[in-house]
Amino acid sequence: MQDKPHIVWLRRDLRLADNPALTGACASGAPVAIVYIFDEDEPFAPGGAAKWWLHHSLRALDEALDDIGASLTLRRGSAKSVLTDLAAEIGAGAVHWNRRYAPSQIAVDKEIKETLADRGIETTSYNGALLREPWELKTGAGGHFKVFTPFWKNLRAAGPARAKSEKPPKKISQPKIKPKSDRLESWALTPSNPNWAEEFPNIWTPGEAGASEKLDAFLSADVSRYDDERNRPDLDTTSRLSPHLAFGEVSPLQVWEKTHSAIDNGARADSAATFLSEIAWREFSYLLLYHYDGLNSIPIKPAFESFPWRGDKADLRAWTRGQTGYPIVDAGMRQLWRTGWMHNRVRMIVASFLVKHLLLPWQEGEKWFWDTLVDADPASNAASWQWTAGCGADAAPYFRIFNPITQGEKFDPDGAYTRLYVPEVSGLPNKYLQKPWDAPEKFTRHAGVTLGENYPGPLVDHPKARVRALDAFEHTKKK
Repeated sequence: MQDKPHIVWLRRDLRLADNPALTGACASGAPVAIVYIFDEDEPFAPGGAAKWWLHHSLRALDEALDDIGASLTLRRGSAKSVLTDLAAEIGAGAVHWNRRYAPSQIAVDKEIKETLADRGIETTSYNGALLREPWELKTGAGGHFKVFTPFWKNLRAAGPARAKSEKPPKKISQPKIKPKSDRLESWALTPSNPNWAEEFPNIWTPGEAGASEKLDAFLSADVSRYDDERNRPDLDTTSRLSPHLAFGEVSPLQVWEKTHSAIDNGARADSAATFLSEIAWREFSYLLLYHYDGLNSIPIKPAFESFPWRGDKADLRAWTRGQTGYPIVDAGMRQLWRTGWMHNRVRMIVASFLVKHLLLPWQEGEKWFWDTLVDADPASNAASWQWTAGCGADAAPYFRIFNPITQGEKFDPDGAYTRLYVPEVSGLPNKYLQKPWDAPEKFTRHAGVTLGENYPGPLVDHPKARVRALDAFEHTKKK
């Protein structure tokens, strides 16, 4: 079938290096057409912040392809319709893609495969997203893992399924008939309100080159401190690779290889292993996505379907806007809005506050994060929210309720992070920064803080909210 062009259908794998679908198509010796399909009806269509990232990632990919004599075809609409039309347009004989793992996505890909087969077009799928497929690693009893720690131990011992990452193609032969392509600007992926994303370009460099630069910088400077400082939002010592991984601008195998190379070159092995355990959490999340249909909306533990959630829209809005009256919570929510990202420790704090202090459904938090995170990932986002809510596999016990005051004092000890994002309370001394309602009047006056006017009082009282949450959990257990 070398005389007929092959199509590479890109999804969350926007890179040239270590892209098994692209490598497979190029190895055929046939001309290759590379297409990205934007389908807003797809089960995991990107939210607002991710659309911004997608726009810039696609632009970077197109430029990288141009450097090796290729181009990126952009089409909008149903993937099945687009692929069948594109295949007919250029006379394609095969389509290659890297696999997806949500049951709804698998069903779509299966239908597309059958449709193309009826037209005499071959399809080949690959693992381009994970170190190990969700069905590969088994417990001693032969089932899938439901607890992270033994999963990580097993994955660490087994290692990646592929022995070595793949190099990018040096040149890609083009089909004789050049496919028609949409203009990226016509998709209007970047926000119409520039004030929302105006800081994004100063913080992020979407694309494969940006991912490689970010990973190399982290491994050369910060990985040895990661174990000690990863919970400190005031210190910029995390990798910030999550959006690059979410869009497949770097593969987990590349991260695995480069991290082990850093260890060989003197990086702290224990600290690097802690970093790799976060890559393993992503793998575990995809295992859950594969095995539990509706991970982003249906609790893995059925008992939580009867949990007595509240429906207070005013409290939900206050949480989304960073106006809860708890400075560390508000700092996290404002960082999310301004940068499209939030430090992982603070993600846990704000998520716990939503589901336990406010008793609002975790699904609401999952949806908000999906729309505002540049790293919104179908597996990690949902699995992490279920973990915090206590309803997921290997979830944090529901009675583990983060105290937002002590969390802020412990992990932002000098208040630098809180003061950056909540300037209304920045003049308070550290002793009262995370609990401004306790500050004596002389301190609030000096700091210019007037609760209820220029900064809200606390939405809930922590001790009372904790008791209320535990009572709700007991109600659920009895049900």
